[in-house]
Amino acid sequence: MEMGQRFTGEARVQLAADLKSAYESGGSIRSLAAEHGWSYGFVHDLLREAGTQLRPRGGSTRGSRSGT
Repeated sequence: MEMGQRFTGEARVQLAADLKSAYESGGSIRSLAAEHGWSYGFVHDLLREAGTQLRPRGGSTRGSRSGT
C-alpha cells in the first residue's frame, strides 16, 4: 500500500478491519499511523468506520484521588 493511495470499497473495509484488530491488540492510533506512514486522522477515521470502541485518552489524573 503506497502513500497517497486511495482506499475504497472492499480494500477499505479490509484495511479498517486489520487496523481494528491491531488496535484492539494494544496498538495505539499513533503507532499504527507511524508504522504505515499514514496520518493520525486517517487511522482514526478507519477505526471509527470499523466500529472500534476507542480507548479513552491518557493524561493527567490530577484531582481524581479520593480523600483530597
